[in-house]
Amino acid sequence: MRIRLLGLLLLLFIAGIAGAGHPLEPLDTSSPRATLESFLVVTDEAARRFAEYRDAPSPTTQAALLKSLVRGWRLLDLSQVPPASRQQVADDSFVLLWDVIARLQLPEPGAIPDDTAFIESDDKAKIPAEWRIPDTEITIARVAEGPRAGEFLFSPDTVEQAWSFYEAVRELPYLRPMPSDDLVLTDQLLTGWMIPMVWVEVLPGWANTPVLGQVVWKWFAVLLLLGLALGAVIALFRWARRRDWDGSLGAYVRRLSVPLGALILAAFLRYFFQNHVNLTGAAAGVPDYLIEVTYGVAVVWLIWLTASWIAEAIIASPRISAESLDANLLRLAARAVGTVATLVLAFEVAHRVGIPVYGLVAGAGVGGLAVALAAKSTLENFMGALNLFADHPVRVGDICRYDEAAESGWHPVGRVESIGLRSTKIRKFDRTLITIPNAEFAQLHIVNFGKCDRMLLSTTLGLRYETSDDQLRFVLAELRELLHAHPKTLHTVNDPIRVRFVEYGDYSLNVAIRVYIRATDYNEFLAIQEDILLRMMKLVGQAGTGFAFPSRTLYLGRDGGLDNERQQGAEKQVREWASAQTLPFPDFAEDYRKKITDTLDYPPEGSPGAESS
Repeated sequence: MRIRLLGLLLLLFIAGIAGAGHPLEPLDTSSPRATLESFLVVTDEAARRFAEYRDAPSPTTQAALLKSLVRGWRLLDLSQVPPASRQQVADDSFVLLWDVIARLQLPEPGAIPDDTAFIESDDKAKIPAEWRIPDTEITIARVAEGPRAGEFLFSPDTVEQAWSFYEAVRELPYLRPMPSDDLVLTDQLLTGWMIPMVWVEVLPGWANTPVLGQVVWKWFAVLLLLGLALGAVIALFRWARRRDWDGSLGAYVRRLSVPLGALILAAFLRYFFQNHVNLTGAAAGVPDYLIEVTYGVAVVWLIWLTASWIAEAIIASPRISAESLDANLLRLAARAVGTVATLVLAFEVAHRVGIPVYGLVAGAGVGGLAVALAAKSTLENFMGALNLFADHPVRVGDICRYDEAAESGWHPVGRVESIGLRSTKIRKFDRTLITIPNAEFAQLHIVNFGKCDRMLLSTTLGLRYETSDDQLRFVLAELRELLHAHPKTLHTVNDPIRVRFVEYGDYSLNVAIRVYIRATDYNEFLAIQEDILLRMMKLVGQAGTGFAFPSRTLYLGRDGGLDNERQQGAEKQVREWASAQTLPFPDFAEDYRKKITDTLDYPPEGSPGAESS
């Protein structure tokens, strides 16, 4: 037994010299024997580093101790441990296995499987897939898959049961030199250089009593620091909410302080817990999980705020109305970015804390199908919103006519107040508000008056049947001259001014008038139309005729009839036009049309603004 122990110590001394000469050389994990020997070398190195740190606590000595512990973590198969708590589990498991193996009687090195016996035949496959320390369940097994496939490491089951192994052998004496009388308790009491060990040693006994694998004072420290961090985040949140969210840079920066503060506090707590408080035990992973979740929430918060701010900054431009479909789609895009970021980071955090992500994804697919079927109408309205966005038939503020039929007749008319992702709201002229689902609104015949580049004045004048033909010609000519002379009318080749005698009505001679007005605002159009109609009324009176109405005329001796003098004047004017070859039928001569264009005053004399025009 003494010879075996001396041989093992000699092996450790040689391995330590080799490791000191090549600090970057990886640990040998090519067989169970190599892995166990590497474990003993690392524990010996960690013991020396611990003695140096205990005698002179400093960032340098602590970093050297941590480096040796990290080398020991490389000998453990941590593939079944959630990434969020992997460092904590690795540290606890390494110390527990160090303590347990130091109390066990190890077999002769030659009795441990190795690959040296198979070098000549190159038949490493004969090495067993796993090996157990005799009379224990501590197993060194070959990794089957992953980046470390083929290496021999302490198995996941061994890592999981490290505490139970320690509980079973803690009363046995150490068979090898150790840095303390109780390695596990020493690890539980260990702190970083910012918390000197002399502070810990002067605490009362109850404060250094382990509870759930961690001494009591560390539990208080964890709760206190987490509480202070939570209070700081709540205070930041309340301060940020004192200003309403308006999409401005100031509001964005103010609200950005909350997730940034949470990230900074989480990073500080993680560093302080791991490097100075030195949390241990099974419950020590809880702060790691909380900090990991805080990271995810803070990053999602940052992305969501940034996307919302960018969307609101674009909406704030004068070209986009806050209630328009463009604005709502920008907000939807911001929410979509935030939602995608939330899902991605949620799955990442779930993976890091050990939740089976792939099962959640499969369940989300089935659940998503059910939600889609239940929200069929909502999806239809959303697709209608996309159609409205693609076609842009109306915008917020436009006056439009909408109906299911395109033929003439009564149609509802109103002003668009908002276009959302689900519905469109229109304020009718009677001031009632109608809400139309987008799926229906996109199917209607929509006439947008706000898109008019000009407006049409179309009316019919019914003159009395007593009007003579020359008198009618005079009226037609004067009306045409009026419309050509008016500065608010428009005459082009494709859209000419039309004043035509079109039919003999039941009780009137009908003159159809069709002319485009230089106006896009409906109220302005009504004002111009009113001016033109009043001038037409005056012209009809000057021609000595009048407007017909549905009634019978009974001529009595007391009826003065039509104005003969004016009738003769109108007829004489037509004869003069004919003799001078200037009869304006079927239309004016082009040079005369140009001569009279825009010669009338508008607004008419006596109206507000007439002098300024």
